[in-house]
Amino acid sequence: MTVSANADNLKDEIAPSGKLRVAIAISPAGGAFWCTRTASGGYAGVPVDLGKAMAAQLGMPIEYVVHQNSGQITDAAAKKSWDVTFLPKDPERETKMTFGPIYEVADATYIVRPGSTVTTFAELDRDGVKVAAVNNTTTMRGAIAHLKHAKVTGYQTYDEIFNLLKSGGIDAFALSRDQLNAMAKKIPGTRVLDETFKQTVTAVAVPLNRPLAAAFVSKFMTDATTNGTLRKAYDDNGLKDTPIRTGAK
Repeated sequence: MTVSANADNLKDEIAPSGKLRVAIAISPAGGAFWCTRTASGGYAGVPVDLGKAMAAQLGMPIEYVVHQNSGQITDAAAKKSWDVTFLPKDPERETKMTFGPIYEVADATYIVRPGSTVTTFAELDRDGVKVAAVNNTTTMRGAIAHLKHAKVTGYQTYDEIFNLLKSGGIDAFALSRDQLNAMAKKIPGTRVLDETFKQTVTAVAVPLNRPLAAAFVSKFMTDATTNGTLRKAYDDNGLKDTPIRTGAK
């Protein structure tokens, strides 16, 4: 894809600071949304690689704007502190930013603490049960809607919840299945439940009222799914066995 004749207008709109500022969220989880810190002090992840490819196509330098979770990225949209991001999409967020094509569909479920006898959603959803989620996220809203008796509490960071789960300070954690499967390997005795309570879809997004930027990132992601850019980003970030899922709406 080549940048068209209105390249200057596009650059002014998509990156008014002169750099493409890509909002990312950091955790040890990795995956198609979360990014990690590297030993050299940089960042790694699918959004990191997609942002890099997008900046290269625009012929612009890149800057990563780091957040603790997708809720913080959402809240920052109105402040215009970032230009493009890749994050879970839901109706509430669609009022705050413009989304492009979905590039991942993840199944959300729960992991239960070491020693828990819970194996089903019905057993989990009881009065007095403490369920954690990353604050102000699509998964947290889904868990609150799903659980009628268990109490869902939001925390700012993945690390905080990880430590609570490990110590037994919470009974369960709501997140996508692939990330919870990775977590289960790090905390012996935990169990990822078989059922799914929600499908979370992840997509590229830009702040509202940037039509040229929205058109550009949408075409970029459509091309990325067919020209191998997205597949390479998955493969280079530990997701070689993860299929690219774009079908859900």
